Amino acid sequence: MIHTIDIAQLAKMIDHSILHPTFTDDDLKENCQIAAQFHVATVCVKPYHVKLAKDFLKNTDVGICAVIGFPHGNSTIDIKNNETMQVISDGATEVDMVINIGKALQHDWEYIEKEISQINKTCVENGAILKVIFETDYISDDSDKISLCKICNRVQVGFVKTSTGYGFTRQSDGTYNYRGATDHDLKLLRAHCVPQIEIKASGGIRTLDDLLRVKNLGVTRVGATATKQILEEAMKLKKV
Repeated sequence: MIHTIDIAQLAKMIDHSILHPTFTDDDLKENCQIAAQFHVATVCVKPYHVKLAKDFLKNTDVGICAVIGFPHGNSTIDIKNNETMQVISDGATEVDMVINIGKALQHDWEYIEKEISQINKTCVENGAILKVIFETDYISDDSDKISLCKICNRVQVGFVKTSTGYGFTRQSDGTYNYRGATDHDLKLLRAHCVPQIEIKASGGIRTLDDLLRVKNLGVTRVGATATKQILEEAMKLKKV
């Protein structure tokens, strides 16, 4: 089965994530080189890195995706909107926005729809694609996720996305960890979003098997830091 896989197609499923708080400009450059080497869909970067990433990736086929309201979604709608306009102005063609998690948990769906609608309007008017991050480690109730899908259907966003990769919750042993993209959540989102909305899996996609598994669930984009390892694994198996 692996021999029939189109590695170029797999690469174009990946948003190569360059979001860790400790990443420097040098880290950005190194990771942009990886993204260009493997011809991934985009690099997913912090807002202040958009201009530099665009410079590093000029004359390549790799796009720029910027996160806003990242990672906890707590900014006001106006601030998120201004941040969206800034990153698009700087060169982003895709925008990953974290919803206001507290508002979602208190079921203030009117606020959430207003937020998503405003950011999507700004994206569409400026030729960008919006991905809406639910942060499923915090929004754990299936009915809440379904409500978010229905809002995204009405607004007609480009993608819905599971996680930031930074939605850490307290575990029973007192440490903090996250689940990220689970099969259950991916199936749920695919079932309740209209076909025109694509699904992005983020958080825990670390191997080729992970990528192929979520692809079979209807996922068309993933956020990954292990891009090099995933695609090198695919290349090795292709040669067997």
